[in-house]
Amino acid sequence: MRAHYRAEGLSEQDLEPGPFAQFSLWFAQAEASGLHEPNAMIVSTADERGRPSSRTVLLKRYDEQGFVFFTNYGSRKGRELEANPYVSLLFPWHGIARQVIISGTAERTGRDETAAYFRTRPHGSQLGAWASEQSSRVASREELDRMYAQLAARYPEGEDVPAPAQWGGYRVRPESVEFWQGRENRLHDRLRFTRTEDDGWEVERLCP
Repeated sequence: MRAHYRAEGLSEQDLEPGPFAQFSLWFAQAEASGLHEPNAMIVSTADERGRPSSRTVLLKRYDEQGFVFFTNYGSRKGRELEANPYVSLLFPWHGIARQVIISGTAERTGRDETAAYFRTRPHGSQLGAWASEQSSRVASREELDRMYAQLAARYPEGEDVPAPAQWGGYRVRPESVEFWQGRENRLHDRLRFTRTEDDGWEVERLCP
């Protein structure tokens, strides 16, 4: 299986002044292209022994401070981030032959920010955050459904559901952001912003 990429590429002259402006441009174009869930990203973490793991989560916000997602702090990724804060994010926009790869460090968001976002989630998703002790073993699907039903009875539709103490956000502060554009003959364009010591950014081109 082999895909044919386009002739048009990404030049240094095409780049926005910084990685966040460039990401915002590409994200808007990915959204406009009709891609399913363009905010879906692969989050890769590693434990204290360097053993990696990956999973797909949804980007919920981003700004000059970093990229934010939410999870159960007791999940595998949560435990690994507490032991080793270095993380990689990958946006696999295959439908438009683009990828964005972010390397940086993660830290927890404040509880006020977590609570504000939690209130925007659908009622069922709020209950699901309580029902699932993410990454822990559960005896059966029936057991999971039973816990959800108990919570639904306790917090019926329309009633406020508090954010669980073990659930919240991580903000990834990037050290590098790579923009990958597929090109013909596998001569892809790879332009990477790398953070400098004075908190600026320098751009370098990488071989495909």
